Amino acid sequence: MTAAEIAGRMEVAPRTIYRDMQHLIASGAPIEGERGVGYLLREAFDAPPLTFTFEQLEALAFGLRAVEMLGDPRLGQAAREAKDKMLALLPPEHAARLVGAPIHAFRAASQPEPPDCLGDVRTALSTRRKVWIAYNSLAGERSLRTVWPLGLSAFGALWVVTSWCETRNDFRDFRLDRVEDWKVLAERFEPDENQTYAVYLAGLQAR
Repeated sequence: MTAAEIAGRMEVAPRTIYRDMQHLIASGAPIEGERGVGYLLREAFDAPPLTFTFEQLEALAFGLRAVEMLGDPRLGQAAREAKDKMLALLPPEHAARLVGAPIHAFRAASQPEPPDCLGDVRTALSTRRKVWIAYNSLAGERSLRTVWPLGLSAFGALWVVTSWCETRNDFRDFRLDRVEDWKVLAERFEPDENQTYAVYLAGLQAR
């Protein structure tokens, strides 16, 4: 196959294929060919098995279980699906360690359920859509805002969305459990270099 054919199937640029092929050949994969000619895999070849250390498996197990407990239903389902995919790829011994890792995450009876708006806010974050919210502050003040979701943080069961607030023309944090009503808008946003989540985090570190 030519690099152009492979790039078309993988939906990447041909230069990415050239680079990756060089790495694969250097690592010992039985590939013949060169740039401008094409590439041929002459024999069956299996990639090395996906392996982790025991501590890495513990971290993955805990992370997936925490997401199931703290995330919204869609995020929890995604964590379960990710675990199933990993189990299918791991060697049997490592798969057993992932399932049986003695480290768990539980939701206390006093913990609230994930905020109803969490799934929609996550979608708006990934698609860069503005969100209209009716918000009740800790001081008891109700306000209507249009915000640009830039990042989500979980503090235990408490979820906070960091946004660019059009009303304040500045960064603002909103607790999702205090969002009374919301609507993901069709309008998209494109933050400039001073309105990014990275700039917000840099400002926190500078304090």
